[in-house]
Amino acid sequence: MSIGVAVLGSTGSVGVSTLEVLALHPDRYRVAVLAARSNAAALLAQCRRFAPDWAALESLEAARELERGLRTHGSRTRVAAGADAIVQLAADSQVNYVMAAISGAAGLRSTLAAAAAGKRLLLANKESAVMAGSLLIRAIESSGAQLVPIDSEHNAIFQCLPANFRAGRRPEGVRRLMLTASGGPFLNWSAEAVATATPAQACAHPRWNMGRKISVDSATLMNKGLELIEATVLFGMPPGDVDIVVHPQSIVHSMVEYVDGSVLAQMAAPDMRVPIAQALATPQRMAAGVEFLDLVRAGRLDFQAPDPERFPCLRLARDAAQRGGLHCASLNAADEIAVQAFLDKRLNFGDIPAVCETVMERVQGGAMTGLEAVLAADGEARALAREAVEHRQGLQSVRA
Repeated sequence: MSIGVAVLGSTGSVGVSTLEVLALHPDRYRVAVLAARSNAAALLAQCRRFAPDWAALESLEAARELERGLRTHGSRTRVAAGADAIVQLAADSQVNYVMAAISGAAGLRSTLAAAAAGKRLLLANKESAVMAGSLLIRAIESSGAQLVPIDSEHNAIFQCLPANFRAGRRPEGVRRLMLTASGGPFLNWSAEAVATATPAQACAHPRWNMGRKISVDSATLMNKGLELIEATVLFGMPPGDVDIVVHPQSIVHSMVEYVDGSVLAQMAAPDMRVPIAQALATPQRMAAGVEFLDLVRAGRLDFQAPDPERFPCLRLARDAAQRGGLHCASLNAADEIAVQAFLDKRLNFGDIPAVCETVMERVQGGAMTGLEAVLAADGEARALAREAVEHRQGLQSVRA
């Protein structure tokens, strides 16, 4: 019997890559649910190809558009609308595996629902671990769900850990985790040039084809900072035992150092279909449809420490991880507001970390007592971030 898969965030880059892998193995997997925020046209095309039982969009208007398109083509796919519907579909009994790829805080509730329902959770929505890490791990332990990370770095670590590893618990014999970072498009830029970078320049990642928000996070290295927080949650490691290493070739996706001095590294071409196929098939292996790695052609592998002065977001993330509680949710929210303001050309690139730092100095913090506390911290940080963005806009106007 085929495995039912829900792809949440199916129209984004990870969702599209997931469907490409699933298409290679129609005898093994069945697309049961497709969900996205508002791109009705893209979701319609996916529904026509994969014929899921359900398709859902957060936007009611977009869902109506999708419904009309499906009926025109005689599709039997049922349509649901709203964030609550996506949460319910994540826990649907016809779904065995859930690809959680709705980006940002918007993906939190559906990710937690899949975890609580005991699914195999393919976690691409790192914000769920960053914002509500202890809630996520608690849901997994309570339901018996299996979490397999999709971020190439965390999936690499997962592949290098002992077979008996369980999410949220420090793996036996591991001394240190090393997350690799490409360095983004501004690795070799001067600090002055980086400060005035444009959205187009920030989104021109040298190795990966990603969405605009995560591309900007890669340029500031906030993405790597959030991945550090995620690693502490998923692998039960304190922040001091997680290092960041800049590796421009993006071939070594991360490394695990053991207490006996051994270092295990996972290598592959920079293609998200590799971790997706691994997460779907584990503990087995299956074809991902990717180009195989040629180390001779690659020629060399370089590693260096990140520059903390040019990439202050790393410091902010490590500090949030050490403070714990709701601070990580606050940092994630502040970053989402600051990055969107930059993409809307209302904030300079160099002001993104400044906005985040201002917010982190003012938030209440506190313990992660439940989802309500997480959402309250998220809302507080967003309000403070909007104030900080407006303040910096005012300063720019005065200078002009």
